[in-house]
Amino acid sequence: MTNRKKPRFSSDPQAAREAERYERPLPSREFILQILADRGMPLTHEELCDAFGLADPQDQESFTFRLRAMERDGQIIRNRRGSYAPVDKLDLVRGRIVGHPDGFGFLVPDDGGEDLFMAPKQMRSLLHGDRAVVREVGRDRRGRKEGAIVEILERANKRLVGRFLLEHGIGFVMPSNKRIHLDIAIPPGEQGNAQDGQIVVVEIVEQPSWRSQPIGRVAEVLGDHLAPGMEIDVAIRSYDLPTEWPEAVQHAVKDIHPEVRQQDWHGREDIRHLPLVTIDGEDAKDFDDAVYCEPHGKGWRLLVAIADVSHYVQPGAPLDEEASKRGNSVYFPGRVVPMLPEVLSNGLCSLNPRVDRLCMVCEMFVTTSGTVRKFRFFDAVMHSHARLTYNEVHEMVIAQKAPVRRRYSEVVPHVEELFALYKAFRKQREKRGTIDFETIETKILFGEDRKIKAIVAAERLESHRLIEECMVAANVCAAEFLLSNELPSLYRVHSGPNAQKLADLRDFLGELGLSLGGRDDPEPRHYAQLLDAIRDRVDANLIQTVLLRSLSQAVYCPENTGHFGLAYEAYTHFTSPIRRYPDLLIHRGIRHILSGEPRARYPYRVTEMATYGESCSLTERRADEASRDATEWLKCEYMMDKVGEEFDGIVSGVTAFGLFVELSGVYIEGLVHVTSLNNDYYHFDAPKHRLYGERTRTVYRLFDKVRVRVTRVSLDDKKIDLELASAPAGKKQEGAGKKHKAAGDKQEKRDGPRRKKRGRRR
Repeated sequence: MTNRKKPRFSSDPQAAREAERYERPLPSREFILQILADRGMPLTHEELCDAFGLADPQDQESFTFRLRAMERDGQIIRNRRGSYAPVDKLDLVRGRIVGHPDGFGFLVPDDGGEDLFMAPKQMRSLLHGDRAVVREVGRDRRGRKEGAIVEILERANKRLVGRFLLEHGIGFVMPSNKRIHLDIAIPPGEQGNAQDGQIVVVEIVEQPSWRSQPIGRVAEVLGDHLAPGMEIDVAIRSYDLPTEWPEAVQHAVKDIHPEVRQQDWHGREDIRHLPLVTIDGEDAKDFDDAVYCEPHGKGWRLLVAIADVSHYVQPGAPLDEEASKRGNSVYFPGRVVPMLPEVLSNGLCSLNPRVDRLCMVCEMFVTTSGTVRKFRFFDAVMHSHARLTYNEVHEMVIAQKAPVRRRYSEVVPHVEELFALYKAFRKQREKRGTIDFETIETKILFGEDRKIKAIVAAERLESHRLIEECMVAANVCAAEFLLSNELPSLYRVHSGPNAQKLADLRDFLGELGLSLGGRDDPEPRHYAQLLDAIRDRVDANLIQTVLLRSLSQAVYCPENTGHFGLAYEAYTHFTSPIRRYPDLLIHRGIRHILSGEPRARYPYRVTEMATYGESCSLTERRADEASRDATEWLKCEYMMDKVGEEFDGIVSGVTAFGLFVELSGVYIEGLVHVTSLNNDYYHFDAPKHRLYGERTRTVYRLFDKVRVRVTRVSLDDKKIDLELASAPAGKKQEGAGKKHKAAGDKQEKRDGPRRKKRGRRR
């Protein structure tokens, strides 16, 4: 028998973990990185095996797979000599590619550092969403860090949806996702039954390279370009949204009893006698939350009851794995892709009226000043006494309409108490300095054959705000409860403006004779004070928009850094477990604390929560983008027969390449390209959000009123092109004609430039 060297893993900091996971443990990733760092030079596979005493062929083969996984995840890289080195030691940056329709892109680093600009030449072998390692090669003429591709770690696109086109007998697919900047070549015989102009799903069989474009085959024909509902089918496939339930989930659903069983009541409080009600929109089908309020002492007792999804969806079960994968429900105009099967989302978990339901309750005792003085969480069985809509609550409490009050006479007194509590919450919100942006949301009304009949502004009532305040209060209590018990969790964090955005904001405000308090570290109250001060100004919408754009996007994170916009030191999402996976995780954390079980038995660690946070933030953005794409498609379809017509509009965005104009009354946005602004050369001033004419001194800025004509509508690009219909409506600006360097187009990254004209390679 051969005398083999015993693996030397005693100094591995993760040896216990590896031994627990694997029958034949290997050196952990952390230990591999440590050895590479200690040696101070790249090591070959053979040298690494020798360093760890891996002589057994089976161990060496397994070790090869581990190294490949570390390569794929961007932890190490293999050089041309076949040696491995940590990415950090080679001054390389790993991250995800964000593509642009014009052929360039950006690498967004995994460590949160500054994005690297990827020139069109570098993007020839990359597609949007790919993960890569790049080397910083300097800065471009705009001062942006520039990267060069070193290694492609992971390909994000296996299938794409787009429009199949034939030109001179050559087939290709033009992707619907405009961040995919390359067309997919379709070789002869690989188009299947696809006809010219149809929408198809293409399977990529060869990824792009330095020398060739991506090659694919048509895997599915979705239908004709303008077929009803096509916009949602395209969005679902473009963003790879899961719509089919795996077989394991279907089996699990069959075993679910359609009604709450007596055995499920164990350990729960019976609150069925309390007249809890749900308050939602007219078209809502899944009801996450119910509320009840009564006077208590000099304040109120508020109950926010939330659907107990965690009772039915257990960690690691097929239902849980699928919910985690989906991350959230996705809402399209007239259709929902749910996070949970409908038997749960619209049935057993939904707090439907006049049926018993399991719930988790946040009971709060609120003072007359609107502060929660104490709270508790408990499991319960409830019985919704009414399914109310926002309009009905408005008619009941604000308009005092007798028919509605008679219909819901049982719950009217409690709804009125809710409204009194809401007013106290609002006063506390103002005192706290919460940032309260007023935005217009739109709703698409469909006619026959799913054609848009109209686009209208969705009215925002006090009843909407009432429910929001109750949900915010419960979310804050959940965050405080988890923090005080020091349990790994997910928080909803929102950061204030970074230094660059703050500097740009102050420059803009200075031009208007305004200032933002707080110096280098403004607080939410400073934003709120400024918003209050400019509320009656004619340019209030402009200022509000600039303030909003100075803030970052909220994300899920296990590290609590507070919520800037809501002015809370701790905030989380607890109130929507039917449609958001983070809320389900929060319920599990609260239940674990209530059970009194030791923390060691809690199934999640901080590292796992970090992974969930990244995943849930990603699926949230994916859902927003998919919904926005479908809506933009519908709006373009609505405008197709309006080419040549004129509309009044308001400038809703200013970029180096033109003006985005929102058409008044129809809530649709189009682009006046800078080349259509005649009789002058126009320059972009990013900090001041304006275009100014070099000779005429004409200035176009956010929220200027203009008259425009529709010149072109493209469903493929989801673009509406406009031109000014009359003499320039911009304002003359003293000194604007002087030559000075235009500020860099900071909106070119990611969302701003997606509407630019597409420069396509085939």
